[in-house]
Amino acid sequence: MVTGSCFSLFPMAKIYPQAPSSSPPSSSPYLSSKQECFTIWMKSLVYNSHGCTAYNSKGEIIYRVDNYDKKCSSRVYLMDIRGNVLFSIQRKKLRVFGCWDGYKWDFSKKQRWFRVTSKHQKIHVDLASGQGYKIVKSGGKLGFKIMNLDQDGAVVAEIKRKQTAAGVYLGDDVFTLTVEPNVDQSLIMAIVMVNGLIHRQL
Repeated sequence: MVTGSCFSLFPMAKIYPQAPSSSPPSSSPYLSSKQECFTIWMKSLVYNSHGCTAYNSKGEIIYRVDNYDKKCSSRVYLMDIRGNVLFSIQRKKLRVFGCWDGYKWDFSKKQRWFRVTSKHQKIHVDLASGQGYKIVKSGGKLGFKIMNLDQDGAVVAEIKRKQTAAGVYLGDDVFTLTVEPNVDQSLIMAIVMVNGLIHRQL
């Protein structure tokens, strides 16, 4: 198995050309008082493997998913750059509609944090806290918004294909993810992963 040393095999400069920042990480890396933008690359950093890699606005790798040789796996792990599991996503086999459960890992235990259901092309997210989100298509075939059902449909995140400064699209597997302030970015990333599984992008 190829390890993290293979990072240099990928043309990361084409996906996110800025140099990584040397500033120390914040005490809460998954929450911000400001709007945050991420670059989502629907490819794994492990050579010849399925998955996803997410960069922050400084060009630093923040999240990763490695499915190895299996696409659209029934169980996916969202990790940080060090390989720590943040969420595990598991598909439930139901006859009527698709269902994915997201479990948040907390050291020695895991607890269900959200459930995503897809029925009649409508995707809903039910959080353990009692809140609800919905995913609405936006900005072309592959773009969408995540909206808070408890705040009059306020947009908490939006994803769309990434463009260069000259307006050229980088490809149908490279996206810009914008997350609004005070929203759990790791949760949003987990929901983005479920959407990728639903549409066979991951």
